[in-house]
Amino acid sequence: MRILVVTVVHHPEDARILHREIGALRERGHHVVYAAPFSAHGVVPRPGLEGVDLPRAVGRDRRTALRAVRALLAMRGPEVDVVLLHDPELLLALPGTVRRWRRTGRSPVAVWDVHEDTAAALVMKGWLPRLLRPPLRLAVRGAEHLAERHLRLLLAEDAYQDRFRRTHPVVLNLAGAPPEPPEPPGCDRVVYLGQLSRARGALDLVETARLLAPEIRVEAIGAANPDVRDALAAADRDGVLRWHGFVPNDRALALLSGALAGVSLLHDQPNYRHSRPTKVIEYMAHGVPVVTTPTPLAAELVDRHGCGMTVPYENPAAAAAAIRRLRDDPGLRLHAARSGYEAAVARLNWCDRSAEFATLLEAWAKEAASGTTASGGAARTAPPRRRQAAGSP
Repeated sequence: MRILVVTVVHHPEDARILHREIGALRERGHHVVYAAPFSAHGVVPRPGLEGVDLPRAVGRDRRTALRAVRALLAMRGPEVDVVLLHDPELLLALPGTVRRWRRTGRSPVAVWDVHEDTAAALVMKGWLPRLLRPPLRLAVRGAEHLAERHLRLLLAEDAYQDRFRRTHPVVLNLAGAPPEPPEPPGCDRVVYLGQLSRARGALDLVETARLLAPEIRVEAIGAANPDVRDALAAADRDGVLRWHGFVPNDRALALLSGALAGVSLLHDQPNYRHSRPTKVIEYMAHGVPVVTTPTPLAAELVDRHGCGMTVPYENPAAAAAAIRRLRDDPGLRLHAARSGYEAAVARLNWCDRSAEFATLLEAWAKEAASGTTASGGAARTAPPRRRQAAGSP
């Protein structure tokens, strides 16, 4: 197949998009055209991957990016079998584009990969006026129901199914286990992997690092939102923690093994209550004990697999105490590391499930080519589809 993958919001090195989904498609021999804001993030497409540079959609400035996407879809859409969209904003580029595709007689399957609870995430958009958030939440729900009628949907979490009338396939954010068993956890280094923001607990991480220094070093690996960038830079400058900045996922994962603990300090936000933090699974896969706030799906992983500890929201002192307990109790530390690693390899391993994702897109493209569905969307009169949980533990 030829597949056009599009994002204007996510980093081009996003782990789900590039390392999991595009990686799975290329392993099957499919040709992928990856359209993303490469220049805006100062990166280039990976060798052998056809890239298209797009403007980045950030804050209130979305129009330039959407115009570029409309032009891209009009030109390249009829050339491909599948268009895989990763941002809810991109739904706005589809209505007129789909009509153009139909006039050409060559309509690809349009797929929306639902990464998050978009309506719930609006409360965390600092650039969005508070008065606009309630009506926009209603508009987002309406757009989701409209998209469900005309597109194929993939969901990143089982819990997202409750927002939709039909049942859609679930492709979980799983981690690829390292090729060799990881080294045992050490006793003097803590890691954080992922985007850094206030709601993700970046300021709590700084304070936790301050409480642990100098005996235990905290390393933050990831790009930072403007609301916390100065605080992280100051903490790095003062030796409170080491902030690596953005590091490509494959290189970032190599920094995890051997750490005393991996932390996830998400705040209690609606968008996080239905999402499984990928970083928690990545810590588990690399044999790193987990210290996490009690977001439901993260706490469930820790409780079920005995791979770490939960701490209260927005409580750096509790996070520091949990980390010290892991340091001071080698038996607890090794048990958490081993239990997490075994669970990640056996039940949460993307390497074992990636073919299911690729097979799903292949089946949709085949159905569209044979005319069994309506222009790449779900058949209007078909009964709800039975859920296919690609990667469901």
